[in-house]
Amino acid sequence: MLDIINKAAATHELAREEIVRLLRDTDFMPELLAAADRVRKHYKGDEVHLRGLIEFSNRCKQNCLYCGLRRDNQNIERYRLEPDEIIELARKAKDYGYKTVVLQSGEDDYYTVDRMCYIIRKIKELDVAITISAGEKNQAEYRAYKEAGADRYLLRIETTDEQLYHRLDPGMSFANRIRCLQDLKSLGYEVGTGCMVGLPGQTVESLAEDILFFKQIDADMIGIGPFIPNQDTPLGEARGGAFELSLKVMAITRLLLPDINIPATTAMESLHPNGRMIALQSGANVVMPNVTEGEYRRLYALYPGKICINDTPGHCRACITGKIQAIGRKVSGSYGFRHN
Repeated sequence: MLDIINKAAATHELAREEIVRLLRDTDFMPELLAAADRVRKHYKGDEVHLRGLIEFSNRCKQNCLYCGLRRDNQNIERYRLEPDEIIELARKAKDYGYKTVVLQSGEDDYYTVDRMCYIIRKIKELDVAITISAGEKNQAEYRAYKEAGADRYLLRIETTDEQLYHRLDPGMSFANRIRCLQDLKSLGYEVGTGCMVGLPGQTVESLAEDILFFKQIDADMIGIGPFIPNQDTPLGEARGGAFELSLKVMAITRLLLPDINIPATTAMESLHPNGRMIALQSGANVVMPNVTEGEYRRLYALYPGKICINDTPGHCRACITGKIQAIGRKVSGSYGFRHN
């Protein structure tokens, strides 16, 4: 097992069977996480990039079985922010010191290309990097966002197991998801994707395929988090994903893609009180504190137990900075592109 870990750290290559062995192993997890942390330090240094997250709409036309924002969920109070409200939150994020804002929403057709491009252009005037996470669009829409100033796009594959994908995402097409990622890459975006760990019906073999897929498409950002059941979804009674397995998937991803950006996801901390700091010490180098204000933080209810829903953006910024410094790391002052 140590030979596999050392091979991954030295060559950044593993066969599917070797990844499966690492994911199944219970004895050498400390060595795996330590190797991922060393690779992170070598390639990315000790700076942690903060991205200010703006959750601008919890309306979604899709009906994914695991997601609290799913179209058929009648137990959620819906909201959407007007363009100028989003721009104002971005302005405040800049004032808090964020060099990147992440605009995240459900798939909400209210935000036409014109509205989105207006938002992007105005935020770009603030001299920040912009990441969009708003689902599947056609190539022309992605191109328009890019020309307006968007730098990155986050579209998680969630699982590369096609049968599982179609079971969990009714009415959606795995092939179209892949097409979106290819379009984004061809348009010059920094492309983010990722997976959920512990989905019902998911195997360690399929998680190994997920990691190899990330390497195959040469993704620039990978978000990995545990599946957390939401009682207002069809998977409400399902067993949730494990924190430890999520950490292992993240660590192996770091070993195989040594220079990418990997966030310590909020879902990690929903399962473990120090989840994000542990992730930062196991290969991650990004944190995305929420800069959405007021009631909207609570209403963007992807899953239960979401952290920091009662905090202010200012408190979150100070809190995460203190935690990062406490583990001997520092907040970056750069935009945090993969290749600076």
